[in-house]
Amino acid sequence: MAASATPVIDLFAGPGGLGEGFASLGRADGTACFEIQLSIEKDPTAHQTLELRAFFRQFEPEKAPSEYYRHLRGELSRAELFAAWPREAAAAQAEAWCAELGKVASADVRKRIHEKLKNETRWVLIGGPPCQAYSSIGRARNKGKEDYVAANDPRQYLYVEYLQILADHRPAVFVMENVKGLVSATVQSQRMFDRILDDLHSPWSAIRREGRTTATKSKSLGYRIYSLEQASLFGDCELKDFVVRAERHGIPQARHRVILLGIRDDIDAGIPSALPLAQPVPAASALEGLPRLRSGISGTEDKADDWRRWIEQVLKQDWFRSLNSSENNDVYDEIARAVKSLRLPRRDRGADFIPCEVSSQFAEDWYLDPRIGGVCNHSTRSHMGSDLYRYLFAACFGRARRRSPNLREFPKSLLPLHSSVTDALQGGNFGDRFRVQVANRPATTVTSHISKDGHYYIHYDPTQCRSLTVREAARLQTFPDNYLFCGGRTAQYGQVGNAVPPLMAREIASIVAKILSG
Repeated sequence: MAASATPVIDLFAGPGGLGEGFASLGRADGTACFEIQLSIEKDPTAHQTLELRAFFRQFEPEKAPSEYYRHLRGELSRAELFAAWPREAAAAQAEAWCAELGKVASADVRKRIHEKLKNETRWVLIGGPPCQAYSSIGRARNKGKEDYVAANDPRQYLYVEYLQILADHRPAVFVMENVKGLVSATVQSQRMFDRILDDLHSPWSAIRREGRTTATKSKSLGYRIYSLEQASLFGDCELKDFVVRAERHGIPQARHRVILLGIRDDIDAGIPSALPLAQPVPAASALEGLPRLRSGISGTEDKADDWRRWIEQVLKQDWFRSLNSSENNDVYDEIARAVKSLRLPRRDRGADFIPCEVSSQFAEDWYLDPRIGGVCNHSTRSHMGSDLYRYLFAACFGRARRRSPNLREFPKSLLPLHSSVTDALQGGNFGDRFRVQVANRPATTVTSHISKDGHYYIHYDPTQCRSLTVREAARLQTFPDNYLFCGGRTAQYGQVGNAVPPLMAREIASIVAKILSG
């Protein structure tokens, strides 16, 4: 008799990266180790993505209906897809709940979780509270606001909603993810990470201290908190050991996040394994095989020939000629070579769906799905003409020196007229305001800022002269190609940037599965 799948509840789920990793883990007999019972996400467009993926998972692997792929290709609307498979659609809608924890009544949350778990005691809670208040950049911005008081920021305490569910429902294992800045964040001179670790160790006591009630009348069991980097118990390792460095574990991105693994005190599983180490995966290994595209030019009719002529004009620019010196000859030569070899991409600027053949040099079985018949979410932004030259310079600099240039290394006439640039040149923040993703190294962290502009996410190929598309960002985050991001392009970027890499989540799920198999 096949073992049943362990239930999973996913909080602050975003588009579902952490849940996807757990749901994708299978046993040797082909059955699933975990099953997402409930995902909670407040953002409507991220919820749409979450719900659509929940629909996809209603079917056995590689047996999703043809209508799903027609929807990916834009041939069938979401309503038509769900109408064709009403039972599976209803299950997906029951799984993905659009609700804001902290605002929806605790009684409603308790009821939904109770109905999903059906008195199951060996289940897993995953997710992490919104992280803007803890991030280093977010804290720097908040300090500049005269009326900002950290103690009054509700985002600082959203982890209490996580604690509430731990205290009410006592999962066997939990996985909590947040930004690296959590390690150093303070509120009223108290380090938040110390308090969070103490609270997670004893959620029932923490909830009572907050003046809340719990569904459990007696004090619930506590949790042992482990590092996934060191396979060490809280108290036996340093706080920095709770920061997981994704590039050390086979992810094509240098993403550093706090990930806490909690095991209920009555689970006798010993010390869990650490995440397995792997060789660094270059960004190009994940991105090569997607169609070449060009950027657009803001404020123009945006014809392909105009774009090509604009790029070719770089050879007449004074800033380009100034590079022809012993110090910068390598960059000068790369720019000249790129412009002379310029050719217009067959797919122009891309689209929501491009019919084509795609490939990947990394994790082909994970990324590729031939039933798609192309690639989704692969269209480019428009950029100011001056930014195109900055992108071209950065990409050629990266190709020549295998790193991204600092603003101080840009020709002066290429620097934008912005106060932050002046500050950066004097040693302040944002010295890497224009950052190329170097082909032969893992990408830098894909964050929600990618929804604002593409300056930190410049493609390494200078002949494309653009920032990354949503699909490229999704590949760096290790989302499979058949994972469709819903909403407008800005919302899609935000979803990808806020997610946990599913491929790393699957490794975490494997560790959790071993804990629960004992």
